Amino acid sequence: MVLYEYPFNESVRTMLRLEHLFGRLQQLLAREEPVDHHFALVTLFEIIDVAARADLKSDVLKELEKHRQQMDSFRGHPGISEQALAEVTERIDQAFNGLNQLQGKAGHSLTANDWLMGIRSRISIPGGTCAFDLPGYFGWQQLAADRRRSDLSQWIATLRPLEDALTVLLGLLRTSGNLQRMMAPVGSYQQSLPAGKTYQLARVRLDGDTGLVPEITGHRLMVGVRFMRPDADGKLRPAGSDTTFELALCT
Repeated sequence: MVLYEYPFNESVRTMLRLEHLFGRLQQLLAREEPVDHHFALVTLFEIIDVAARADLKSDVLKELEKHRQQMDSFRGHPGISEQALAEVTERIDQAFNGLNQLQGKAGHSLTANDWLMGIRSRISIPGGTCAFDLPGYFGWQQLAADRRRSDLSQWIATLRPLEDALTVLLGLLRTSGNLQRMMAPVGSYQQSLPAGKTYQLARVRLDGDTGLVPEITGHRLMVGVRFMRPDADGKLRPAGSDTTFELALCT
C-alpha cells in the first residue's frame, strides 16, 4: 500500500516539508561515504532555510498547546485510559518545553559558524564545493566517517527540539482521522466538507500494484481525488477506471 498526504494549509505544508527533510537527513547521517555526508549538509541547510519562516515556531507551539488543552478536557471521561492520556500529555509537554526553550529560530546558532556558512554560500553553485574552491571542506570530507558523523550530529542537535515537536504534532494530527474505504467512479472522487469544521490534512492510501497516482485537491469546503496513470514518457493522464482507495481527513 502507498500512502499520499495533502496539507490543507501552509502551516501543515511547511511541517510536512521539514519532516521529509529530517527523514532524509537521518538516512544520510547513518551512511559512511563522504558524498552521503555532503548531501547531509545540503539537507541541513535546506532545513535551516525552511525553518527560517517567521511564524513557524509560534505556529507549532500554538498547535501543541491546543492539543494539550484537548487532552486535559478528556480527563475523567469513561472509556479513556488515564495512563495513556498521561503518556500523550507528557510527550506534548516535553516537545513544547524543548521548542519553547530554543533561542531564536531553529538552526540560528549555526549561522555563527563561519566555516559552515562558507560551505552554505557555495553549495548551491553547480560544482561550487570542489577541492580548489573549499580546500578546508575537502579536508573534512577525508576524515574518518565516525568523525564526520560526530560533527554532523553536533550541528543537527541544534535542530532536535523542532524535529521532536514536529514528530509529536504530526503524529497527533494523523491519528485524528481514520482511513475509510472509498470508491472513485471513473477514477474521480469528490466530497463536500461540513461547515464549521476545519480539516488540516488529507491522507489517501491505495494499492501500489495499481500503478495509479492520486492528484489531491482540498480546501475548507471540499476535497477531491483524481487518479492518474503515467504514460510511457512519465506524463500523468486520467486513469478513467473505477478505483477503490482509502481516505482519512485529519483535524
